[in-house]
Amino acid sequence: MKQLDYFLADEEATIAMGTALAMVVKTKLKQGIVVFLNGDLGAGKTTLTRGFVRGMGHKGNVKSPTYTLVEPYDLADWHVYHFDLYRLSDPEELEYMGIRDYFENNCCCFIEWPEKGARLLAKADLIINMAYQDEQRIIKLQAESDHGEQVILALAQIIKL
Repeated sequence: MKQLDYFLADEEATIAMGTALAMVVKTKLKQGIVVFLNGDLGAGKTTLTRGFVRGMGHKGNVKSPTYTLVEPYDLADWHVYHFDLYRLSDPEELEYMGIRDYFENNCCCFIEWPEKGARLLAKADLIINMAYQDEQRIIKLQAESDHGEQVILALAQIIKL
């Protein structure tokens, strides 16, 4: 299975999707993941990531990295990095911050606006597209690797949104 589509009724459902994704990564994949997040401003990319970060065990605030480029979350066994490349003016800036160091086995990287750093980023395991549909959101998960496919198969078995 290479693609899944879901309707997300509200913010709670978006957070639940992120939490379910974290459970799959922690219990089934047991390895980091690279996720490219696509969608208009306000489509729920940061909300989904918030659910993931909390699902991985973070107890504090989860904020958007709009002005910082990356928000790191160092957890017991995992490192989660939430990137927002919207304000990136030159992809070479990623080289200066050591972008390659973020893609280790125990790292989960969620990257908003990945096209702004495309040639310097690791290959995505999942591409997640989020869009408005009336008052709801639709989320499309597309596997781009074997790991991504494993995640989609596991999500299809456990999620009930």
